[in-house]
Amino acid sequence: MKYILVTGGVISGIGKGIIASSIGTIMKSCGLRVTALKIDPYINIDAGTFSPYEHGEVFVLNDGGEVDLDLGNYERFLDINLYKDNNITTGKIYQHVITKERRGDYLGKTVQVVPHITDAIQEWVMLQAKVPVDNDQKVPQLCIIELGGTIGDIESMPFVEAFRQFQFKAKRENFCNIHVSLVPQPKSTGEQKTKPTQKSVRQLRGLGLSPDLIVCRSSKPIEKPVKEKISMFCHVDPEQVIFVHDLSSTYRVPLLLEQQGVVEYIYERLELPIEKRPKIILADWKEMADRYERLLETCSIALVGKYTKLSDSYASVIKALEHAAIAINRKLHLMYIDSTDLETNTEDQNAVKYHTAWQQLCKADGILVPSGFNIRGTEGKIQAISWARKMKKPFLGVCLGMQLAVVEFARNQLGWKDANSTEFDSSTSHPVIIDMPEHGLGDTGGTMRLGKRRTLFKDKNSILRKLYNNATFVEERHRHRCEVNPDLIHQFEKEGLKFVGHDIEGNRMEIFELEGHQYFVGVQFHPEFTSRPMKPSPPYLGLLLASTGKLNGYIQRGCRLSPSSMILMFICSGISDILSGYCISSFFSSSLPSPMVRRRER
Repeated sequence: MKYILVTGGVISGIGKGIIASSIGTIMKSCGLRVTALKIDPYINIDAGTFSPYEHGEVFVLNDGGEVDLDLGNYERFLDINLYKDNNITTGKIYQHVITKERRGDYLGKTVQVVPHITDAIQEWVMLQAKVPVDNDQKVPQLCIIELGGTIGDIESMPFVEAFRQFQFKAKRENFCNIHVSLVPQPKSTGEQKTKPTQKSVRQLRGLGLSPDLIVCRSSKPIEKPVKEKISMFCHVDPEQVIFVHDLSSTYRVPLLLEQQGVVEYIYERLELPIEKRPKIILADWKEMADRYERLLETCSIALVGKYTKLSDSYASVIKALEHAAIAINRKLHLMYIDSTDLETNTEDQNAVKYHTAWQQLCKADGILVPSGFNIRGTEGKIQAISWARKMKKPFLGVCLGMQLAVVEFARNQLGWKDANSTEFDSSTSHPVIIDMPEHGLGDTGGTMRLGKRRTLFKDKNSILRKLYNNATFVEERHRHRCEVNPDLIHQFEKEGLKFVGHDIEGNRMEIFELEGHQYFVGVQFHPEFTSRPMKPSPPYLGLLLASTGKLNGYIQRGCRLSPSSMILMFICSGISDILSGYCISSFFSSSLPSPMVRRRER
């Protein structure tokens, strides 16, 4: 097993997750089986109780783990499925050690940070690194470990000490440290400053770790004298200093790293059994990145939520929309609308926000209401849903978005004016959304229906079923503690709100579609968590198709892209030899092959 530890300096949120994911993508493109671990040094057991403003979205895994959003980056970049134990927190480690102490495993010894906590960290890493994460269920060959926070933080000290020891246990040829640091460029002088990086590396060395690669984050490309200065003062060769400046999209980061010789260095440093040049996977990334930048036509989507001040709160939702937009050759124009601004308010200071929010909503091609908790902003979401339903605007409601769409329909179509969710009004006479009996009790953490669950389609004419390639069932990830009241289903369906998907028992409603509307869809699960750059999520793809007027044609062609869209995709990718190497008639007779398949056929 080979290990790459990614640490960060100067500031948090510098992009360690994207760097780790990109390196994993490069190494996977070289033929290695790659897994990833994320270490968060906070005392929380998991990310399930965090506010989205605290650490961004809570990402949910197949096994129900509520984890840091960086694991979402790993899954999307590497196209793997991770587990809750791939996210290590201080809380998990201490809970594990204390449980062993209570059980008597330490035979009466004094339990200390060193060696017991540090040993537990190393054991966890070595065990979890061997867990298969690909569909072939083979043991990974390379484990990328991201240490959250910033070097020097007091809470991360046990982890740094654990890896100081671990580098000797794993042996030098199996362990590599990549340090990500900031190179600021003050506007007053315009000069790129290396001192923060020098101090960060010095601090890392003082704790017993020496960086093999220094990745410098900056707003603009690093100049050669700056690179040489970092090399000299940080005691590394110039080729060990890599720069990653702000790019047009994160899809370009793996390409930028590969261009600077990361593969060659890691190949030599870890004595890897691979070819030095990345293969098809990275070429596919380049095609996708090129196509993304050359798209001219846009599709505007209004994201109506209450955490709109921080885009990381909806990281997976945004990525799922981007994946779908790229698939139909559109550039995504995302409009963040705070749902509280849509609520009727007579206060003068909110009048501008109110009119601006409604103006944006009216201009959008499609509307998305994502998940959320608590009552704040729900009435604004309901008004946005009502407008989408009445004006025949494409709409997708996810989790709470689906539940609020049911509430809106009950109030305005069934005439139940006080209809509500028991989460917000326990005394309503029309509880259309209710607490799930088995998940509504206990502490806040770990009380939800989590992880991958099966949803069965009961309607052969369902739009979503067609988008899922006419599958009889789908398996998607969940995170909720309320559900549609099954006793009222027949009254909704009588008025045209059809629940076309349900759980295995048939009692829990998972998908609804509105009759007579081009695309008014709600899903109880979170399809954004399984969206991939080259495999967009069907519900999000349907929203983008409907928003651009392409949905009906797409379904009539058996869920295949139109010939013109295919040709445009190839042109945008810069593939000039397509007409001579691939028969035009195949565009009309078969679905669009993946870039990997196209290359093999040529």
